[in-house]
Amino acid sequence: MPQVLEFKLPDLGEGLTEAEIVRWLVAVGDVVEIDQPVVEVETAKAMVEVPCPYGGVVTARFGEEGTELPVGAPLITVAVGSGTTPEPEASETASGSGNVLVGYGTDHSRPARRRRVRPAGAAQAAPAAVAVAAAAPAVVVAPAVAVGPVAVISPLVRKLARDNGLDLRALHGSGPEGLILRADVEAALAGASAASAGSVARPAAAAAPVAATRSAAQGERIALKGLRGAVAEKLSRSRREIPEATCWVDADATELMAARAAMNTVDGPKISVLALLARICTAALAKYPELNSTVDLAANEIVRLPAVHLGFAAQTERGLMVPVVRDAQDRSPESLSAEFARLTELARAGKLAPSDLTGGTFTLNNYGVFGVDGSTPIINHPEAAMLGVGRIIPKPWVHQGELAVRKVVQLSLTFDHRVCDGGAAGGFLRYVADCVENPAVLLRSL
Repeated sequence: MPQVLEFKLPDLGEGLTEAEIVRWLVAVGDVVEIDQPVVEVETAKAMVEVPCPYGGVVTARFGEEGTELPVGAPLITVAVGSGTTPEPEASETASGSGNVLVGYGTDHSRPARRRRVRPAGAAQAAPAAVAVAAAAPAVVVAPAVAVGPVAVISPLVRKLARDNGLDLRALHGSGPEGLILRADVEAALAGASAASAGSVARPAAAAAPVAATRSAAQGERIALKGLRGAVAEKLSRSRREIPEATCWVDADATELMAARAAMNTVDGPKISVLALLARICTAALAKYPELNSTVDLAANEIVRLPAVHLGFAAQTERGLMVPVVRDAQDRSPESLSAEFARLTELARAGKLAPSDLTGGTFTLNNYGVFGVDGSTPIINHPEAAMLGVGRIIPKPWVHQGELAVRKVVQLSLTFDHRVCDGGAAGGFLRYVADCVENPAVLLRSL
């Protein structure tokens, strides 16, 4: 008899506690192989294809497309073992791989295949079907590990209820075995139907999206969920925890732009302005390492970090994302340009992995691409500083004692006042401005 195994939504890393089902890649009755992606989910950080560690026949799926599931909730059940696979791979698929994320140890060498069970002979069809069908009812879908007497495992769901004074014990969740999901809490808070008024969450298949337009008079309600919700939470936390300050300076970028033009006249990869600014930032952080740090509140310590993992803002259809360039201090302008281009392309295609969006130590924010001169950006928690760059435009400027038209840029630095005082922040910003105005300054520090 086949053994039916349950595959739960795995821990996607970096503190993510839930994900929304975007697209199922398999159907009930399909045969899957070890590490074959079975569902595409969207977390607050990225789109991720989730591979199943078991091989066999899919006997059940949990959640429709658009449903948000917490980590640990069942995704699918798979019947593995005798009678479930038509090829000699059955012994391998029954063991499972233990891998949970594409790109995190999963074997990419085997192509994902989707096929129905096709027994060799017609006489075998009925017994095989009965075997799979008999296996499915035997599955006991246990609820995800509950915390206390309430069927909730997501801390975000608990926080949402607590912040709004909602008693979770009054709700019956729409998730597996009554698991309370964020949609259930939002539906109860909305109070727009008799079901929510009775403190009973609607089933996920029938629940109306919170983002639906209620009426012209009430306006459109858009749920703070997914990427938007993660951004809101992170920015709010930054403002709550970090005593930030901002300083800024105008700089003559004429020489920097001329140097870039000269570098791009020779054969080889083209160098972007962002790459040159990033190279200047890494040199400045070497001189002022306190700005490449974080604050450990539990230990009451400032932690200066040895490597510069440089985040940069990238606008996408999903919203503003901050991919991270690892070990930026060791990269040349050519390498930085290539990495910025690669990560930006992945961001716009929605294919960034969670690891591409986390672990930054300093952020470079080029808001000049939006046609603005200045800004006071919010620090990307838990980092200690962010350099903002406005548009580079011709302006009147006193150059060598005479009024001239020069290419001018406004630079702004927002910093955590706990890690340094204004002297260090001003020194960092002045060094960056000096390198922009006279790139030879950067050469002296290399």
